[in-house]
Amino acid sequence: MTQQTDTAVLLMTCRDRPGIIAAVSGLIAEHGGNILDLEEHVERDHNVFAMRLHWTLSHADRLPRFETAYAERIGKPFSATWKIRHCGERPRMAIFVSKLSHCLYDLLARVEAKEWDVDVPVVVGNHDDLRPIAQRFGIPFEYVPVDPAAKAAAEDRQRDILATHNIDFIVLARYMQVLSADFVDGYRHRILNIHHSFLPAFPGANPYRAAFERGVKMIGATSHYVTQELDAGPIVAQDAVQVSHIDTVDDMVRKGRDLEKIVLARAVWNHLQHKVLVCGNRTIVFQ
Repeated sequence: MTQQTDTAVLLMTCRDRPGIIAAVSGLIAEHGGNILDLEEHVERDHNVFAMRLHWTLSHADRLPRFETAYAERIGKPFSATWKIRHCGERPRMAIFVSKLSHCLYDLLARVEAKEWDVDVPVVVGNHDDLRPIAQRFGIPFEYVPVDPAAKAAAEDRQRDILATHNIDFIVLARYMQVLSADFVDGYRHRILNIHHSFLPAFPGANPYRAAFERGVKMIGATSHYVTQELDAGPIVAQDAVQVSHIDTVDDMVRKGRDLEKIVLARAVWNHLQHKVLVCGNRTIVFQ
């Protein structure tokens, strides 16, 4: 179920101390709001308080006034890091792809089925292979080849595309390129990636064959925010599936790709619902 459009979500962290929840809930009551859901967590090792609060708005156009009051009465006194999102705002998601199609199909099918309140104005590919899929869903496809000798120029073109379409966040749907630090910094905690669990044990072009030969009994998938360190960003969603001696390499590939679709979709959902709070290189994913 999607969130009501006359509501807002607050994500905040600060040093733990008494009175935080009372102060926030009191401010919401003063502004005519009503709390629908509140989840909090204390990182005891670091004395960090984290909270996600979902509440109704008396009038959506009064949210800026509430944000100003929050900054003065909560943000500054508690030295909080925080963000507020109006649930009526429909985010805009770009999808980056290469040649593998399974994640792209799954994402676009979920959007078309209206599972998510999100717009997909553009699909960007460093190969042209998946253009027909985007066209089938009525979404523009931008082909931006990435020459290793001119990678900066390709990323400049990608930035122009993202700016033209007012993109809020990016999903790498098995996009087989490493993004530069400058590009990643421009979308901090707004680029989601998906990869299987075979790295670093089974690198190379055919990790499933190598895993099969080793006799692995489990395939995993991880979706995380992209950082400058390759495949080491804050994890948003993970899962695993069992394999056995009767599974062929093709069976393992099928199971792995199914899992990648599910885990990536779960990560996108958590991001869209403002359920993810990044603390250093860890995440708190509220339920």
